[in-house]
Amino acid sequence: MAARILVVDDDPMLAELVSYNLEAEGYSVLTAHDGLEGLRLFHERQPDLLVLDIAMPKLSGWEVCRRIREVSETPIIMLTAQGREQDVVRALELGADDYVTKPFRIREFVARVQANLRRARAEPVGKEQIAYQDAYLTVDLNRRRVTVRGAVVKLTPTEYRLLALLVRNKGRVLEFRQILEQVWGFEYLDDIDYLRVYIWHLRRKIEQDPKNPVYLLNELNTGYRFEPQD
Repeated sequence: MAARILVVDDDPMLAELVSYNLEAEGYSVLTAHDGLEGLRLFHERQPDLLVLDIAMPKLSGWEVCRRIREVSETPIIMLTAQGREQDVVRALELGADDYVTKPFRIREFVARVQANLRRARAEPVGKEQIAYQDAYLTVDLNRRRVTVRGAVVKLTPTEYRLLALLVRNKGRVLEFRQILEQVWGFEYLDDIDYLRVYIWHLRRKIEQDPKNPVYLLNELNTGYRFEPQD
């Protein structure tokens, strides 16, 4: 069956443009023009992916994203009028999987939709033992569970995939493009700034001092590695 996509945007012309191009790719598209209507349609129709504007009447995209993440891991692509770092970080904190800055190129947007759907449908990795454990941090890939000092850390699906990739390759430097392709897909190979934002947000969740990380280390102009601690 064709994937069902919900587009929530208070600009009717933009919503129509997005819907037309997604339908041309064979997707089934629903539209809503305010946050409350979008939230209602999400619960009623259970779409496979949500495209969500931020500035909307009745209920903002921020709040819609927050409420959906409480009950679902459905991929969410946020639409932002500005690509400010604080907007990106806030989107990640609320659990968004991706963000697209307006105005955007429609073919690139469709490619990102396809990539998010592909990641959501990917088969989970088989049974694994605890991949990493020390007195401070535990990463259990079998249970998809990350703890810091024994307390469970809530990660978005994308954050988890990124951390899991680095942990599986602990001690080894993974190049930027290698990480982008394996976590996000080939459509994101040049989005190094995008990766940096995710790494910073992940550091804020698992490092004792995010500004002086000991686990998620940067190899200048090359990539990142997960460094085990004694």
